[in-house]
Amino acid sequence: MQFQLTDELIEQVKLLVEEQSDKELQKLLKEFHYADIAEILDELNLEEAIYVIKLLDSETTSDVLTELDEDNREKILKNLSDKEIAEEIEELDTDDAVDIISELPEERQQEVISKIEDEEHKAEITELLAYDEDSAGGLMAKELVKVYETWTVAGCLRRIRGQAKEVTRVHSIYVVDKQEKLIGRLSLKDLIVAKNDKKISDIYISNVDYVKVDEDVEDVAKIMAKYDLEAIPVVNEDQILLGRITIDDIVDVLKEEAEKDYQLAAGITGDVVADDSILELTRARLPWLVLGLVGGVGAFLIMEGFQESFKEKAILFFFTPLIAAMAGNVGVQSSAIIVQGLANDDVRGSVNSRLIKEMLLAALNGIILAIFLFLFVWFYKGELDKAIAISVSLVAVIIVAGLIGTFVPLFLNKQGVDPAIATGPFITTSNDILGILLYFWIAELIISLYS
Repeated sequence: MQFQLTDELIEQVKLLVEEQSDKELQKLLKEFHYADIAEILDELNLEEAIYVIKLLDSETTSDVLTELDEDNREKILKNLSDKEIAEEIEELDTDDAVDIISELPEERQQEVISKIEDEEHKAEITELLAYDEDSAGGLMAKELVKVYETWTVAGCLRRIRGQAKEVTRVHSIYVVDKQEKLIGRLSLKDLIVAKNDKKISDIYISNVDYVKVDEDVEDVAKIMAKYDLEAIPVVNEDQILLGRITIDDIVDVLKEEAEKDYQLAAGITGDVVADDSILELTRARLPWLVLGLVGGVGAFLIMEGFQESFKEKAILFFFTPLIAAMAGNVGVQSSAIIVQGLANDDVRGSVNSRLIKEMLLAALNGIILAIFLFLFVWFYKGELDKAIAISVSLVAVIIVAGLIGTFVPLFLNKQGVDPAIATGPFITTSNDILGILLYFWIAELIISLYS
């Protein structure tokens, strides 16, 4: 029975590391899942982590490496020899092996690969490294169970036992023809109940989902999520079976995409974490902060252009933050819904129909909010013209902000740019500037009608 990792157990491990109690530490670590060991290593300094790694058996070490924080894994790999890394690589499935090797400098990648003794494993890793990391080929593993349509059930069962030894999880059995082309899948139930002399061609299922080797990983994730697949085969242009992608890899992709989109929405470019250096974090944050600064200067110039209005209608000035905030919030809400819809393939219909729907929605929300604002200004100040001007302006600003928040992510998506960028400072800043301009222009026009 494995231990549940607690702070007390982590402290116990740290104490044993300090005392260099090898046998006791090895005995304790055997009780942990490899993911928990990775978490423990993240809590240790580099020297201590290397010490623990050296105590683990090769199979456990390889699993631990896949779970480590990327920065910590990079530091640990730097302190392992090419031969040691190669030994760990040989214990991993090809997709996990490629993930680790690809993090090494190019010149060291070749050194490590040359130290791998299993020639077939080496060839498969080399093949996978040639694919784009954001494609199905870059995500797939070569380990799978495949059978030929010409085999009998008895022969198939015998050969599957041998293949299954190399596969961590057998999600599906794929059927190929003599040319190695994927032609279907085999139900384990049908295989077990069939007579030994029955041909696989008589019992396999021809309906099988698959992806092309150059397909984008995001599209692969959408397909697997849509059809609730635990694994999906990967083929080339000639329909030849190359490998498979399992759900655990897709979960990692979805997690990375969610983190990237969250950072973009917050106005952070680049893949950064809290522990990165100040310089790296500054590079990631500064571009959007500069955009915010430019937006603020733009708002200042707009307000300066209406300074004569301030002298006679000072009340307009005091409602400026409210208008800017509403414009930014509505824009972010609209863009967030569109970005989410695009990510889930839920956005249907033409752009015009989307814009019309958003305009009607924004108008309804704007009118409701404007009524409350109108009553507040009228009762608080007793100036009907100002109350009407501010309220009407608010409706107009909300409608325009909603349209911008809808159109921009749709446009960016059409241009091949990640639409998540539209949910952050980009939308907020543009709506702030346009909202303030629209607010003063409409408000001044309405008030002038009452003069």
